[in-house]
Amino acid sequence: MKLFNLHVPLASVMLGLADALLLYAAMAAGLALSYSHFSAIFGGNSLQMAQAFFFVLTLIMFMFIMGLYHRQYLTDTKVAFLRLLISFGLAMCFMSLVFYVLPDLRIWLSALLPSLFFGFCGVLALREVFMRLSSTAAFKRRVLVLGTGASAGRIAELETADSPGGFVCLGFLPIGGCNSSIPEDRLIRENLSLPELARRLHTDEIVAALEDRRLTLPMDDLLQCRLHGINVVNFSTFVERQTGQVELQSLYPSWLVFSEGFSGGSTVQRVAKRGFDVVVSILFLLVTMPLIALTALLIHAEDRGPVFYRQERVGRQGRTFYVLKFRSMRVDAERDGVARWAQVKDPRVTRIGAFIRNVRIDEIPQIINVLRGEMSFVGPRPERPSMVAELREHIPFFDCRHMVKPGITGWAQINYPYGASLHDAREKLKYDMYYIKNYSLFLDFIVILQTVRVVLWPHGVR
Repeated sequence: MKLFNLHVPLASVMLGLADALLLYAAMAAGLALSYSHFSAIFGGNSLQMAQAFFFVLTLIMFMFIMGLYHRQYLTDTKVAFLRLLISFGLAMCFMSLVFYVLPDLRIWLSALLPSLFFGFCGVLALREVFMRLSSTAAFKRRVLVLGTGASAGRIAELETADSPGGFVCLGFLPIGGCNSSIPEDRLIRENLSLPELARRLHTDEIVAALEDRRLTLPMDDLLQCRLHGINVVNFSTFVERQTGQVELQSLYPSWLVFSEGFSGGSTVQRVAKRGFDVVVSILFLLVTMPLIALTALLIHAEDRGPVFYRQERVGRQGRTFYVLKFRSMRVDAERDGVARWAQVKDPRVTRIGAFIRNVRIDEIPQIINVLRGEMSFVGPRPERPSMVAELREHIPFFDCRHMVKPGITGWAQINYPYGASLHDAREKLKYDMYYIKNYSLFLDFIVILQTVRVVLWPHGVR
């Protein structure tokens, strides 16, 4: 399903609603054991209802931050337990701070601790049930694929991957005489019309995954399927929904011209995004001023070199600007003037530099770029002009990422490790294209929340 222009798995939405109901009941049980009645937060007491809603929303937010609505973090009970434990711990710290600022929302420990215990046990049990149910074919979408080429092979790969999941391929229907990337035992060669075949297989969705655009789709049959309630999508839309990427191999200029999105948002959204960037930048600078001063002191003390590092990058509409970061490499890291990809355990990185990279402190000075209007909090990572020129030659549509302002964090940064090769750049562009196509303030909010998870759980830092 689509929520605020963002593809959201229906299973995640249902899991979130189930969590909310369970946590609300846990709060009611905690109050009943302490100083109130079970029925108080079901319409009897407005203050305690507000406390319960705050309790639920806080825990849901931190569970989301820790990735507990992502399928890849729900396939292992130990991983789910650890992330759930951290999310509840962070939520309790946050609630304690809010209780100090807003005493009327205070939930006494005699009610809060039992509520957290009941909620933790219930949510953990709910995820165990979810993992068992989601692994059965009965709870997955039943997909019939038209085509047997490379695109169909990509769908077959997604079916077996733990991360996307959510569907089962009923089979692959050959169209025309194209080469097959699908094993013979998965091909459907029955002499039935497409509507009859779809009904017999109890199909939920048909995916058109043809390699040769000259081949003609059976449009009349597809229309009949659509009229009988079977969803029909093309390969690009299917992969975009399943992976949060735009598949580059299926892109062509006319698709970009006529596709929804790729507008950078409405004027109202752009103004709101700029206002958000300015307000949050000022607040963030004020809050992190002690950390900025300490980091600057440690960087200078290690090798007596400059604290900040300025580097030319490519921004919106291809205009260049100088990004500002804390220096994390030796002063002579690029003394020959040649731009290089950062490597795993890069010997050019200083000891302090390794630490501030791991916890993303080196990115803080980019707040100045945000205030100047050269960057935004959320957007594609800005690259150096020499690398942009190289990547433009090897990766089609690479310049599309310059439709929006670059960001300190972004959809690609939270979904893919630090890019250090042509392959990585191509993979990250798939995520950047998804962000640009489906841009909304809600998506920015999702990225910012998930950035907290990336900072707490460093992944692919170099």
